[in-house]
Amino acid sequence: MAARPSWEGHLRLSLVTCPVSLWSATTEAETVRFNLINPKTNNRIRMKTVDAGTGEELSRSDLVKGFAIAKDEYVLLDKEDFESVKLESTRIIDIEKFVARETIDRLYWDTPYHLVPSGKTGIEAFAVIREAMKRRGMVAIGRLVMSTRERVCAIEIEEDGLVLTTLRTAEEVRQLDEIGHPDLPKPNAQMLEIAEKIVAQQSGEFDPADFTDRYEDALRALIEEKKKGKPVKSKPVREDADSGVVDLMAALKKSLQGNGPERNRAERYAAAATANKKKPSTRGRKAA
Repeated sequence: MAARPSWEGHLRLSLVTCPVSLWSATTEAETVRFNLINPKTNNRIRMKTVDAGTGEELSRSDLVKGFAIAKDEYVLLDKEDFESVKLESTRIIDIEKFVARETIDRLYWDTPYHLVPSGKTGIEAFAVIREAMKRRGMVAIGRLVMSTRERVCAIEIEEDGLVLTTLRTAEEVRQLDEIGHPDLPKPNAQMLEIAEKIVAQQSGEFDPADFTDRYEDALRALIEEKKKGKPVKSKPVREDADSGVVDLMAALKKSLQGNGPERNRAERYAAAATANKKKPSTRGRKAA
């Protein structure tokens, strides 16, 4: 299925506007998904909507949403109620201010979208806004309405376009002091020196293509084996005992020698299954 924009409208800076569209910057198309199956019949399981009190089966179209205010007590809201508080879909991304990127805590960053010009009309205005942001090195903060909800968003430079990322609200972010973080001790100087050497040894450039979901790879390899009718047996895996007591200095010295942790079960299975394949996988991986 061809990709479609997630949102279309206008980008506005003061009195300057230009038509734009948002395209999701991420995808879950390659995620392994399962259906619930009755193994005796190989038929899919169909879920029913049943009244918990009477056991009566109901159509979803007959149902309304309820907000729990006490045990078994709800405030009911129907379609008209939701329509009464629905925000007007202005189809305009209003830029309200510009800030330095480092002033936005990374915990607030949520969902990214590619923000690109929509058609040739207003493309010059888009280019002017983008270049001004680039020269000033600033991130634009604005608002837009998506799926009836108003979202605060951050807009920043990306290649020839812009990236719009929706931001979480303060209520959605849990601060560290809510968790009860312990006071950290001053590190031992010798241990710290060894740890710094390990960091230096393992330093490099980040390439997203280097990192894959090893569990997903193992699942796909397992599915391929089962498609061929081959029996799949679980191999015993030695698990390191967690005694709760760690000789930190010994672990640091061993790490410095390059003796890292063994690969986990999913990674070993995927590697073994891949080695046994006659044909290379057609599953593409593209760097972001």
